[in-house]
Amino acid sequence: MKGILLCGGTGSRLGLLTRITNKHLLPVYSKPMVLYPLQVLLGAGIKEILIVSGHEHAGHFLRLLGSGKNFNAKFMYEVQDEAGGIAQALSLAEDFADGDNIAVILGDNIFEDNFKGDISGFKSGAKIFLKETNDAKRFGVAEVRENKVVNIEEKPKKPKSNYAVTGLYLYDSKVFGIIKSLKPSARGELEITDVNNYYIKNSRMGYSIVKGFWSDAGTFDSLFRASKLIMEKEKAKK
Repeated sequence: MKGILLCGGTGSRLGLLTRITNKHLLPVYSKPMVLYPLQVLLGAGIKEILIVSGHEHAGHFLRLLGSGKNFNAKFMYEVQDEAGGIAQALSLAEDFADGDNIAVILGDNIFEDNFKGDISGFKSGAKIFLKETNDAKRFGVAEVRENKVVNIEEKPKKPKSNYAVTGLYLYDSKVFGIIKSLKPSARGELEITDVNNYYIKNSRMGYSIVKGFWSDAGTFDSLFRASKLIMEKEKAKK
C-alpha cells in the first residue's frame, strides 16, 4: 500500500489567508495543517508517500517535509499545474502507484481515528469513510441502504442522508483507468464522486463509519473548529 496526499486547489474560501501560501500549510493549533493527514498515512504504516500540490507552493512543502527521512518514510512530489479536480490530481500518481493499492487523503482533512486496520485489511475495489454530520450538504453525501452505499451525490441541496464522505479513500490499481474514462463535470473538473460512483455501480465499494472527530478545515469556520478540537485533545493529554 502506498499513500497519496493531495494538497492542490487554490483555497479561495480562505481569502487573504492563502495569498501567501497554500491552505494546507496554514496552522491548525500547533502544527501546519498538512501534518495531520500525513500522520494518518504514517500511522497506518505507509512508508512511501506522494505529495501532490500546485506549482506556486511546491517548494514550501519540500522545505517543510523534505525527503521523508525525518518521518522514517520516503516522500516524493508531483505538481498539479492547474486546478482540475481531485480525480485529476490523483491521476498524476499513476506512475508512483505502479500497480499497488493506494490510500488517498486530502491535505485539509483532520481525523481523530486511527485507520491502520482498515488500510492494512484492504484488498481490492474501493473503500470510503463516512461521518454523520449536520452540515452534509457541504460535502459528497452517501446514500446507504442495507449496509451498502448505493449512491453518492456531490453537495446536494437536499441531502438524502447525514453521511458525509470524508477525504480518505482506498483504491485498487483500477482507479487510474476509471479516471481516464471520466468526463469533466459542469464546473470543468474530474470529480472524485464520479470515481466512487463507478465503484458503487460495479458493487466494488466498501465503507466504514468515522467514530472520532473529523473536520475538513477548508473554511474559516471549519479551520477554527479543527484548531479548537486539536487544542482540547492536546490539553486533555496533560
